[in-house]
Amino acid sequence: MRAIVITRNGGPEVLEPAERPVPEPGPGEVLIDVAAAGVNFIDVYYRKGAYAQELPYTPGVEAAGTVAAVGDGVRGFSPGDRVAWANVQGAYAEKAVVPADVVVPVPDGVTLEDAAASLLQGMTAHYLTRSTYPIREGDTVLVHAAAGGMGLLLTQAAKALGARVIGTASTPEKERLAKDAGADVTMGYDGFADRVRELTGGEGVAAVYDGVGAPTFDGSLASLRRRGTLALYGAAGGAVAPFDPQRLNKAGSVYLTRPTLLHYVAEREELLERAADVYGWVASGAVNVHVGHRYDLAEAASAHADLEARRSTGKLLLIP
Repeated sequence: MRAIVITRNGGPEVLEPAERPVPEPGPGEVLIDVAAAGVNFIDVYYRKGAYAQELPYTPGVEAAGTVAAVGDGVRGFSPGDRVAWANVQGAYAEKAVVPADVVVPVPDGVTLEDAAASLLQGMTAHYLTRSTYPIREGDTVLVHAAAGGMGLLLTQAAKALGARVIGTASTPEKERLAKDAGADVTMGYDGFADRVRELTGGEGVAAVYDGVGAPTFDGSLASLRRRGTLALYGAAGGAVAPFDPQRLNKAGSVYLTRPTLLHYVAEREELLERAADVYGWVASGAVNVHVGHRYDLAEAASAHADLEARRSTGKLLLIP
Protein backbone atom coordinates (compact mmCIF):
# COMPACT_ATOMS: atom_id res chain seq x y z
CA MET A 1 0.00 0.00 0.00
CA ARG A 2 1.02 3.63 -0.46
CA ALA A 3 1.96 5.65 2.61
CA ILE A 4 3.92 8.72 3.63
CA VAL A 5 6.88 7.96 5.88
CA ILE A 6 8.99 10.34 7.96
CA THR A 7 12.49 9.06 8.71
CA ARG A 8 13.95 12.36 9.96
CA ASN A 9 12.59 15.63 11.31
CA GLY A 10 12.66 18.69 9.12
CA GLY A 11 10.79 20.61 6.44
CA PRO A 12 8.04 19.38 4.12
CA GLU A 13 10.62 17.50 2.07
CA VAL A 14 10.88 14.81 4.78
CA LEU A 15 7.36 13.64 3.88
CA GLU A 16 8.42 10.80 1.61
CA PRO A 17 6.01 8.54 -0.35
CA ALA A 18 6.75 4.86 0.18
CA GLU A 19 5.31 1.38 -0.30
CA ARG A 20 4.49 -0.44 2.92
CA PRO A 21 2.94 -3.84 3.72
CA VAL A 22 -0.76 -3.80 4.53
CA PRO A 23 -0.96 -3.82 8.35
CA GLU A 24 -3.08 -6.30 10.29
CA PRO A 25 -5.21 -5.31 13.27
CA GLY A 26 -4.21 -6.75 16.61
CA PRO A 27 -6.39 -7.21 19.67
CA GLY A 28 -8.53 -4.14 20.24
CA GLU A 29 -7.59 -2.62 16.88
CA VAL A 30 -9.40 -1.76 13.66
CA LEU A 31 -8.01 -1.78 10.10
CA ILE A 32 -9.44 1.14 8.11
CA ASP A 33 -9.42 1.82 4.36
CA VAL A 34 -8.65 5.55 4.41
CA ALA A 35 -10.89 7.67 2.19
CA ALA A 36 -9.47 11.05 3.23
CA ALA A 37 -6.93 12.32 5.74
CA GLY A 38 -6.98 15.76 7.33
CA VAL A 39 -3.87 17.95 7.26
CA ASN A 40 -3.43 19.80 10.55
CA PHE A 41 -0.83 22.07 12.10
CA ILE A 42 -0.13 19.44 14.73
CA ASP A 43 1.25 17.32 11.87
CA VAL A 44 3.74 20.12 11.22
CA TYR A 45 4.78 20.19 14.89
CA TYR A 46 5.44 16.44 14.82
CA ARG A 47 7.24 16.65 11.49
CA LYS A 48 9.61 19.33 12.78
CA GLY A 49 10.28 17.45 16.01
CA ALA A 50 8.60 20.00 18.27
CA TYR A 51 6.46 17.12 19.53
CA ALA A 52 8.31 13.88 20.19
CA GLN A 53 7.53 10.94 17.91
CA GLU A 54 9.62 7.81 17.42
CA LEU A 55 11.11 7.56 13.94
CA PRO A 56 10.29 6.33 11.36
CA TYR A 57 6.52 6.77 11.33
CA THR A 58 3.55 7.48 9.09
CA PRO A 59 2.14 10.91 10.04
CA GLY A 60 -1.41 12.20 10.14
CA VAL A 61 -3.72 12.18 13.16
CA GLU A 62 -7.12 12.53 11.48
CA ALA A 63 -8.90 10.51 8.82
CA ALA A 64 -12.15 8.88 7.79
CA GLY A 65 -12.82 5.71 5.88
CA THR A 66 -14.35 2.26 5.98
CA VAL A 67 -13.61 -0.59 8.36
CA ALA A 68 -11.75 -3.35 6.50
CA ALA A 69 -11.15 -5.74 9.41
CA VAL A 70 -11.30 -5.85 13.21
CA GLY A 71 -9.00 -7.47 15.71
CA ASP A 72 -9.84 -9.75 18.59
CA GLY A 73 -12.03 -8.28 21.28
CA VAL A 74 -13.38 -5.41 19.20
CA ARG A 75 -17.07 -4.77 19.76
CA GLY A 76 -19.28 -2.24 18.03
CA PHE A 77 -17.48 -2.14 14.68
CA SER A 78 -17.75 -4.44 11.66
CA PRO A 79 -16.25 -4.49 8.15
CA GLY A 80 -18.02 -1.95 5.97
CA ASP A 81 -18.78 0.53 8.77
CA ARG A 82 -18.04 4.18 8.00
CA VAL A 83 -15.76 5.57 10.70
CA ALA A 84 -13.29 8.31 11.56
CA TRP A 85 -10.59 8.95 14.13
CA ALA A 86 -8.35 11.66 15.52
CA ASN A 87 -5.27 11.91 17.75
CA VAL A 88 -3.55 8.71 16.54
CA GLN A 89 -0.75 8.74 13.93
CA GLY A 90 -0.95 6.86 10.64
CA ALA A 91 -3.57 8.72 8.60
CA TYR A 92 -1.31 9.55 5.62
CA ALA A 93 -1.73 6.09 4.08
CA GLU A 94 -4.15 3.99 2.07
CA LYS A 95 -4.83 1.82 5.12
CA ALA A 96 -4.27 2.33 8.83
CA VAL A 97 -4.55 0.29 12.01
CA VAL A 98 -6.12 2.30 14.83
CA PRO A 99 -7.14 1.43 18.42
CA ALA A 100 -10.88 0.84 18.42
CA ASP A 101 -11.38 3.07 21.45
CA VAL A 102 -10.49 6.21 19.44
CA VAL A 103 -12.66 5.34 16.44
CA VAL A 104 -16.05 7.04 16.08
CA PRO A 105 -18.95 6.23 13.76
CA VAL A 106 -19.74 8.51 10.82
CA PRO A 107 -23.52 8.98 10.55
CA ASP A 108 -25.59 8.95 7.39
CA GLY A 109 -25.73 12.40 5.87
CA VAL A 110 -22.02 13.10 6.41
CA THR A 111 -19.62 12.27 3.60
CA LEU A 112 -16.31 10.64 4.45
CA GLU A 113 -14.47 13.70 3.15
CA ASP A 114 -16.50 16.00 5.39
CA ALA A 115 -15.99 13.56 8.26
CA ALA A 116 -12.22 13.74 7.83
CA ALA A 117 -12.30 17.50 7.38
CA SER A 118 -14.34 18.25 10.49
CA LEU A 119 -13.53 15.80 13.27
CA LEU A 120 -10.33 17.10 14.88
CA GLN A 121 -10.97 20.79 14.29
CA GLY A 122 -14.70 20.43 14.92
CA MET A 123 -14.12 18.81 18.30
CA THR A 124 -11.53 21.48 19.06
CA ALA A 125 -14.09 24.19 18.27
CA HIS A 126 -16.59 22.29 20.40
CA TYR A 127 -14.46 22.13 23.54
CA LEU A 128 -13.10 25.66 23.14
CA THR A 129 -16.54 27.28 22.88
CA ARG A 130 -18.40 24.96 25.26
CA SER A 131 -15.83 23.96 27.87
CA THR A 132 -12.65 26.07 27.87
CA TYR A 133 -14.64 29.30 27.76
CA PRO A 134 -18.37 28.42 27.57
CA ILE A 135 -19.80 31.16 25.38
CA ARG A 136 -22.92 32.89 26.65
CA GLU A 137 -25.41 34.51 24.32
CA GLY A 138 -24.38 38.11 23.70
CA ASP A 139 -20.66 37.56 24.36
CA THR A 140 -18.19 39.15 21.99
CA VAL A 141 -15.24 36.90 21.15
CA LEU A 142 -12.14 37.23 18.99
CA VAL A 143 -11.16 34.42 16.63
CA HIS A 144 -7.71 34.58 15.07
CA ALA A 145 -7.00 33.11 11.63
CA ALA A 146 -10.74 33.09 11.08
CA ALA A 147 -10.48 31.93 7.46
CA GLY A 148 -8.48 28.79 8.20
CA GLY A 149 -10.08 25.40 8.65
CA MET A 150 -10.05 25.83 12.41
CA GLY A 151 -11.12 29.47 12.33
CA LEU A 152 -14.10 28.84 10.08
CA LEU A 153 -15.42 26.11 12.37
CA LEU A 154 -14.75 28.20 15.48
CA THR A 155 -16.62 31.12 14.00
CA GLN A 156 -19.65 28.99 13.18
CA ALA A 157 -19.59 27.25 16.57
CA ALA A 158 -19.43 30.61 18.37
CA LYS A 159 -22.26 32.08 16.29
CA ALA A 160 -24.44 29.06 17.05
CA LEU A 161 -24.13 29.95 20.75
CA GLY A 162 -25.18 33.55 20.15
CA ALA A 163 -21.79 35.24 20.17
CA ARG A 164 -20.72 38.33 18.29
CA VAL A 165 -17.56 37.23 16.46
CA ILE A 166 -14.63 39.43 15.53
CA GLY A 167 -12.26 37.62 13.18
CA THR A 168 -8.72 38.34 12.04
CA ALA A 169 -7.33 37.28 8.68
CA SER A 170 -4.24 38.07 6.63
CA THR A 171 -5.88 39.19 3.37
CA PRO A 172 -9.11 40.84 2.23
CA GLU A 173 -10.06 37.61 0.44
CA LYS A 174 -9.71 35.67 3.69
CA GLU A 175 -11.71 38.31 5.53
CA ARG A 176 -14.56 37.79 3.08
CA LEU A 177 -14.43 34.05 3.65
CA ALA A 178 -14.64 34.59 7.42
CA LYS A 179 -17.62 36.90 6.96
CA ASP A 180 -19.32 34.28 4.82
CA ALA A 181 -18.92 31.89 7.76
CA GLY A 182 -20.72 34.34 10.04
CA ALA A 183 -18.06 36.66 11.46
CA ASP A 184 -19.69 39.97 12.36
CA VAL A 185 -16.52 42.02 11.89
CA THR A 186 -13.22 41.11 10.26
CA MET A 187 -9.86 42.86 10.18
CA GLY A 188 -6.18 42.39 9.50
CA TYR A 189 -3.63 41.79 12.24
CA ASP A 190 -2.00 45.22 12.37
CA GLY A 191 -3.33 47.09 15.39
CA PHE A 192 -6.09 44.57 15.98
CA ALA A 193 -6.13 45.07 19.78
CA ASP A 194 -6.90 48.79 19.45
CA ARG A 195 -9.60 48.05 16.91
CA VAL A 196 -11.15 45.42 19.20
CA ARG A 197 -11.29 47.98 22.02
CA GLU A 198 -13.04 50.42 19.73
CA LEU A 199 -15.58 47.82 18.65
CA THR A 200 -16.37 46.90 22.26
CA GLY A 201 -16.62 50.41 23.65
CA GLY A 202 -13.31 50.02 25.45
CA GLU A 203 -14.42 46.93 27.35
CA GLY A 204 -12.66 44.16 25.42
CA VAL A 205 -13.84 40.68 24.48
CA ALA A 206 -14.98 37.86 26.72
CA ALA A 207 -12.59 35.40 25.10
CA VAL A 208 -9.84 35.21 22.51
CA TYR A 209 -9.37 31.93 20.66
CA ASP A 210 -5.76 32.11 19.52
CA GLY A 211 -4.11 29.39 17.47
CA VAL A 212 -1.44 31.69 16.04
CA GLY A 213 0.79 32.12 19.09
CA ALA A 214 3.75 34.47 19.30
CA PRO A 215 2.70 37.06 16.68
CA THR A 216 -0.72 37.64 18.25
CA PHE A 217 -0.19 36.85 21.93
CA ASP A 218 0.42 40.38 23.25
CA GLY A 219 -2.47 41.78 21.26
CA SER A 220 -4.70 38.95 22.41
CA LEU A 221 -4.02 39.79 26.06
CA ALA A 222 -4.68 43.45 25.32
CA SER A 223 -8.02 42.57 23.70
CA LEU A 224 -9.56 40.90 26.76
CA ARG A 225 -12.16 42.40 29.03
CA ARG A 226 -11.72 42.24 32.80
CA ARG A 227 -11.56 38.55 33.83
CA GLY A 228 -11.64 37.49 30.19
CA THR A 229 -10.13 34.26 28.89
CA LEU A 230 -7.27 33.77 26.44
CA ALA A 231 -7.44 30.23 25.04
CA LEU A 232 -4.05 29.70 23.40
CA TYR A 233 -4.81 26.45 21.61
CA GLY A 234 -1.97 26.49 19.06
CA ALA A 235 1.19 28.20 17.84
CA ALA A 236 1.01 28.25 14.05
CA GLY A 237 3.04 31.46 14.01
CA GLY A 238 5.59 30.36 16.60
CA ALA A 239 5.74 29.49 20.28
CA VAL A 240 5.03 32.15 22.90
CA ALA A 241 8.09 33.08 24.96
CA PRO A 242 8.02 32.69 28.76
CA PHE A 243 6.41 35.68 30.43
CA ASP A 244 5.67 37.14 33.87
CA PRO A 245 2.29 35.90 35.21
CA GLN A 246 1.86 39.35 36.76
CA ARG A 247 0.85 40.47 33.27
CA LEU A 248 -2.42 38.58 33.75
CA ASN A 249 -3.13 40.74 36.79
CA LYS A 250 -2.35 43.96 34.96
CA ALA A 251 -4.54 42.92 32.04
CA GLY A 252 -7.56 42.70 34.35
CA SER A 253 -7.22 39.45 36.31
CA VAL A 254 -7.56 37.60 33.02
CA TYR A 255 -7.25 33.87 32.49
CA LEU A 256 -4.70 32.15 30.25
CA THR A 257 -5.03 28.50 29.32
CA ARG A 258 -3.11 26.30 26.89
CA PRO A 259 -5.66 23.57 26.14
CA THR A 260 -5.35 20.53 23.90
CA LEU A 261 -8.03 18.26 22.48
CA LEU A 262 -6.60 15.12 24.07
CA HIS A 263 -7.59 16.33 27.53
CA TYR A 264 -11.15 17.03 26.41
CA VAL A 265 -11.76 13.59 24.87
CA ALA A 266 -9.78 11.49 27.32
CA GLU A 267 -12.87 9.48 28.26
CA ARG A 268 -14.58 7.57 25.46
CA GLU A 269 -18.00 8.83 26.52
CA GLU A 270 -16.84 12.43 26.09
CA LEU A 271 -15.19 11.61 22.76
CA LEU A 272 -18.41 10.10 21.41
CA GLU A 273 -20.50 13.03 22.66
CA ARG A 274 -18.27 15.65 21.06
CA ALA A 275 -17.94 13.71 17.79
CA ALA A 276 -21.70 13.17 17.62
CA ASP A 277 -22.34 16.88 18.17
CA VAL A 278 -19.86 17.86 15.46
CA TYR A 279 -21.26 15.42 12.92
CA GLY A 280 -24.76 16.53 13.91
CA TRP A 281 -23.78 20.10 12.99
CA VAL A 282 -22.44 18.94 9.64
CA ALA A 283 -25.40 16.70 8.80
CA SER A 284 -27.94 19.40 9.66
CA GLY A 285 -26.13 22.11 7.75
CA ALA A 286 -25.61 24.15 10.92
CA VAL A 287 -21.89 24.07 10.13
CA ASN A 288 -20.47 24.25 6.64
CA VAL A 289 -17.22 22.35 6.08
CA HIS A 290 -15.02 24.29 3.68
CA VAL A 291 -12.41 22.09 2.00
CA GLY A 292 -9.86 24.48 0.60
CA HIS A 293 -7.87 21.95 -1.41
CA ARG A 294 -7.56 18.22 -2.01
CA TYR A 295 -4.13 16.69 -2.65
CA ASP A 296 -3.10 13.26 -3.77
CA LEU A 297 -1.40 11.34 -0.98
CA ALA A 298 1.97 11.72 -2.74
CA GLU A 299 1.57 15.51 -2.57
CA ALA A 300 1.71 15.63 1.24
CA ALA A 301 4.82 17.84 1.12
CA SER A 302 2.97 20.41 -1.01
CA ALA A 303 0.05 20.39 1.41
CA HIS A 304 2.37 21.10 4.35
CA ALA A 305 4.18 23.83 2.44
CA ASP A 306 0.90 25.54 1.57
CA LEU A 307 -0.36 25.28 5.13
CA GLU A 308 2.77 26.75 6.67
CA ALA A 309 2.98 29.56 4.11
CA ARG A 310 -0.66 30.51 4.75
CA ARG A 311 -1.45 29.97 1.09
CA SER A 312 -4.56 28.00 2.05
CA THR A 313 -8.04 28.60 3.34
CA GLY A 314 -10.36 26.10 4.97
CA LYS A 315 -9.37 22.48 5.43
CA LEU A 316 -6.71 20.63 3.46
CA LEU A 317 -7.23 16.95 2.69
CA LEU A 318 -5.02 14.16 1.40
CA ILE A 319 -6.82 11.64 -0.79
CA PRO A 320 -5.10 8.21 -0.98
